[in-house]
Amino acid sequence: MTGAGGPRAIIVTGGSRGIGAATARMAGSRGYAVCVNYRRQHEAANAVVDDIERGGGRAVAVQADMAVEADILRLFDAATTALGPLSGLVNNAAILETQMRLEAMDAARWQRVLQVNVIGAFLCAREAVRRMSTARGGAGGAIVNVSSAAARIGGPGEYVDYAASKGAIDTMTMGLAKEVAMEGIRVNAVRPGIIQTEIHASGGEPNRIERVKPSVPMQRGGTADEVAAAILWLMSDEASYVTGTFLDVAGGR
Repeated sequence: MTGAGGPRAIIVTGGSRGIGAATARMAGSRGYAVCVNYRRQHEAANAVVDDIERGGGRAVAVQADMAVEADILRLFDAATTALGPLSGLVNNAAILETQMRLEAMDAARWQRVLQVNVIGAFLCAREAVRRMSTARGGAGGAIVNVSSAAARIGGPGEYVDYAASKGAIDTMTMGLAKEVAMEGIRVNAVRPGIIQTEIHASGGEPNRIERVKPSVPMQRGGTADEVAAAILWLMSDEASYVTGTFLDVAGGR
């Protein structure tokens, strides 16, 4: 996606794997200049950058922990230095922990999940608004938050804390969209369902899709590319009159 000053620059948080990597690669193929954020997976992030560059695009990998405000500030500065003025943010980075009932969880777990999934996402949204808002001299832009169908379903018996963190993202999406609508910024969210990524292994059940897919009307898990396509539609000018909206990519679940 190219604007008057060259490729539009976007940041994809958690861009080294799963939905983030698929989004970064697809964005690069569509002409965006992409900052691929990662926390630990340096080689994987560089592989995404290499794929984008081999396709003739521009990309850079920047390490930053979404649980650390100073890292997030450095991420945004590095992205704009390398790629130019920011025009979009894909607020994708998130964590979940081992499946268990809420009564078995401890406060340290909740603090970890909420620090990354909620506070980290809020900080990224704040920094994007500060750079893109026409009220602050920016040219406008788009924020796409990656929520989850769990925000609607609740994650019972597995991830009530993760689901609650995504509920917070839904509320932020609605409020922020209204807050910055007159400043050239659109804010939307996708809510993926059961998607074929590595995140299920993080929760202790790598084959979770096989167990859960009978509850999905379409009887299958989704792909990261299917979610990426929805994200990039919301990011694009084709969605120019769309803000404060949720796009479920969940097979009817």
